[in-house]
Amino acid sequence: MSHRLYRLGRYAARRPWTVIGTWLVMALLVIGASTMFGSELEDSLEVPGLDSAQAADLLEAAESDTAGLSALVVMTPSEEGVTFFNSAEARAEVSKIQTGIAELSNVTGTSDPAGDLAQGADVATTSGSVSPDGRVALVQVQYPVVDEVSVKDLENLRTLGVEAQQGSPLQIEMGGELFFTFQEAETGTGEMVGLVAAVIILLLAFGSIIAMGLPIAMAIFGLAVGISSMALINYLVDIPSWAPQIATMIGLGVGIDYALFLLTRHREFLSNGMTVEESAGRAVATAGQAVLFAGGTVVIAILGLAVAGVPALTAAGIATSVIVAIMVTASVTLLPALLGLAGHRINRAAFGRARTADGPKVSMRWMRWGKHVSSHAWLYVVAVSVLLLAVAAPALALRMGSPDAGTLPETRTERQAYDLVAEGFGPGINGPLVIAVDISQDPSVTQPLFDAIASDAGIADVAAPQVNTGAGVATLLAYPTTAPQDGATLDTIKRLRADVFPAVLDQSPAQAHIGGSTAAFADIGDQLKNRLPLFIAAVILLSLILLTIVFRSILVPMKAAVLNLLSIGATYGVLVMVFQWGWGIGLIGLESTLPIEPFLPMFMFAVLFGLSMDYEVFLLSRVREEYLLTHDNNGSVIYGIASTARVITSAALIMIAVFLGFAFGENPVIKVMGLGLATAIFIDATLIRLIVVPATMTLLGHANWWIPGWLDRLLPTIDIEGEAGLPQPEMAGEDLPAPRETVTV
Repeated sequence: MSHRLYRLGRYAARRPWTVIGTWLVMALLVIGASTMFGSELEDSLEVPGLDSAQAADLLEAAESDTAGLSALVVMTPSEEGVTFFNSAEARAEVSKIQTGIAELSNVTGTSDPAGDLAQGADVATTSGSVSPDGRVALVQVQYPVVDEVSVKDLENLRTLGVEAQQGSPLQIEMGGELFFTFQEAETGTGEMVGLVAAVIILLLAFGSIIAMGLPIAMAIFGLAVGISSMALINYLVDIPSWAPQIATMIGLGVGIDYALFLLTRHREFLSNGMTVEESAGRAVATAGQAVLFAGGTVVIAILGLAVAGVPALTAAGIATSVIVAIMVTASVTLLPALLGLAGHRINRAAFGRARTADGPKVSMRWMRWGKHVSSHAWLYVVAVSVLLLAVAAPALALRMGSPDAGTLPETRTERQAYDLVAEGFGPGINGPLVIAVDISQDPSVTQPLFDAIASDAGIADVAAPQVNTGAGVATLLAYPTTAPQDGATLDTIKRLRADVFPAVLDQSPAQAHIGGSTAAFADIGDQLKNRLPLFIAAVILLSLILLTIVFRSILVPMKAAVLNLLSIGATYGVLVMVFQWGWGIGLIGLESTLPIEPFLPMFMFAVLFGLSMDYEVFLLSRVREEYLLTHDNNGSVIYGIASTARVITSAALIMIAVFLGFAFGENPVIKVMGLGLATAIFIDATLIRLIVVPATMTLLGHANWWIPGWLDRLLPTIDIEGEAGLPQPEMAGEDLPAPRETVTV
């Protein structure tokens, strides 16, 4: 592998325009095809086999209106004290807006607040289309199933709202499933914040505009190709609309990090006197091989999300894996081409003077730190472990659920609609439970089931049953007393399924299922929670196997697995403290607490496992390399820290900056993801990699590298640094670099 990478790196540096031209052609083809033929991304809650999915199947088979997507248009008089009961102008405006909505393409029906108001206040409030105080009127807008609707329908509805608002005496807000399905994620702010921070960090680390610019250019180019490809991949799997934002977050971080690792090694080889072509080739053969290993691990871990059995999560994992794979490919092809073009100008400082590249030589400051940690190993292991366990403790209170529109910024129309509806009708109307009953063999159960549901303490109201006798399906809309994201609402769903339905249907062949977005989110959350332990076990087993093969050790992989669990547990604890307990939520632009989206713990575990492998491989490969030369355990640990800490710190700072940039966006789910990943990288790159790892390796001594002879013979040999067997380096001058000093303690 190292020989192939070596030749690839040399070729790219020798023929830079050929490689760059190939990338440009590929990018133009992907972007052009995506623009012309790409498929719109959309969200779906369908998970085959779940109770909510069975409800959706029943409703669709019965051609029920509730089987399709819905939207909500909420209106209230702008002037205080005015109601729809006492204002003819307000009632006329409702009628006009309602008529305009009904005329939109793909609208299959609407509720009739105007007609209800014409019959009097009592009829309007009883029908549920106008709030009891007369201040809020609702138009429920029904669309076909998601396959028959597009983003154009959302645009039409929003355009109508904007036009109707002009000169209207009403405030008009909108929300509902149509917005969730087709609303494009907010992009731009997070990426820009992260990129600006990365530019500053790289400039400080390298002192060269060219050295700073190459990783940024490579990452942006790879990101453009990757994000554009999603509209094409969408033909194979239904990628959710939120996937590009998460993939962008992770792609930017790993792309810049991988380029940083290769660029650092390239500058080291240049400083040792090698030619540009030779230096680029060896950088790809050494650091590039580690990048391939780390990136491949990230891809495998993220693709492991398929075990969750949730199509949307699997598709998001595929989208993210594609971005990571593109970044890895760009690192070992496009970056060395750019290095070949830059030549020795890569070491030119920001103000035009030449600067000698220091490379990752032994840093005396980090060497002193390594000696200090080694001298107080027990103290640091105990202190940091206690600290991480304390921070991880709140994770026991982790509450998973789906944030509703009430967590969005107040500037969003969905949030305004949510607040108006909750204030006028109660919070439960924002998340109705759609109950589908198969009455084909027993139509008599409809009324008893209606009465039992209405009597439940968690249900505020139940709409009159809609019965399709031909299809044998009855539909009931039940409105909980609590908001969609409240834990009490999930308890109500479980109680209806476990107690209320069996009590009525015990002796009947009829079956009842609860659907709708609230129930679907609850079902998906339960499935993810049930499969999370299996997923974590699989990822940990994968890490043990990979690290055992790479480092030929038993204790090093076991230590890495334990530390990964500690690091991720502490990250979950921070998420609970911030998003559930409300500690500092105002600093990231949130106005209320929220539950953790069920897919996030699993998704974050996959991503963080892969990213932590980057730093693990980068640090331990240097430690092992030194140990094989000197057989001095303490000295090799100190050397590993002293030679890699600067790069690890810079890479971690870039990751943290990129992820924190997304934590300040509008989407609450992206906020959780951004802060969680930033926290985990901070913990991993500081407390774990620079303190606990060297301390534990000092305590374990030579046992770090013990492996049974029979296992050693069975395992394949992987030279992660890739220098073994490479030809003698091609030097730019006569003098060979001085031999490296070793560190002995």
